[in-house]
Amino acid sequence: MTQQKFDSLLHHHILTTFIQEGHAPTNEQLARKVATSVENVESGLLRLQASHAVVLHPGRCELWVVHPFSLSPTHTWVQASKGGWWAPCMGCALGIAALVKGKLTVHSRIGGEAEPVKVDVVDGVPMQTELFVHWPEPPRMNWDNIHHFCARLLPFRSPEDVAEWGRRHQLPVGKILPITQLAEFSRRWYSNHADAEWEKWTLTQATEIFSSTGLTGDFWKLDTTGERF
Repeated sequence: MTQQKFDSLLHHHILTTFIQEGHAPTNEQLARKVATSVENVESGLLRLQASHAVVLHPGRCELWVVHPFSLSPTHTWVQASKGGWWAPCMGCALGIAALVKGKLTVHSRIGGEAEPVKVDVVDGVPMQTELFVHWPEPPRMNWDNIHHFCARLLPFRSPEDVAEWGRRHQLPVGKILPITQLAEFSRRWYSNHADAEWEKWTLTQATEIFSSTGLTGDFWKLDTTGERF
């Protein structure tokens, strides 16, 4: 098995464990799933982190975030008929819906503040279409601080509310998307993430996904210094 196939299989088992059991596997469980040593699993996890496929805890080789899932509690919960998952942001919540299929309910808070909001999603398509979502900064900057980026990708009632929220918290405002547009992006971005032969999108593929969902212009241009996004 090539290194790439091993890493893809590792990612596949992480995602399918999340989907089926509601949590990530331990390194020991992963080693059993792929019939290898914990050391080989940890080497694979470090490679996956280097390609931004997973986020490990600082200082130790343990899973923390595997987009679109989070192991830590967040402001966004995706409820299934039995159990559910924390998502790092609204885009990831819609990505979970694209992976899991069926009817799910996304629970979040408007602007991360006091007002609760829930969105029913069927096969990745939101049923409540009047909401907007704030994309806080150009995607080429996401990985400068992925946690801060995800924390600000929040639902709002209107574009005007986003502007007021930014003034109130002294946070810059990026782009404001209808939730239906973000859902389409998330379906295209995440729908194959649990595949056994999954690989990170190439820059060409990533650019096509952004442009095919209407995300064009300078704000959406990707960093071209690497081969993959």
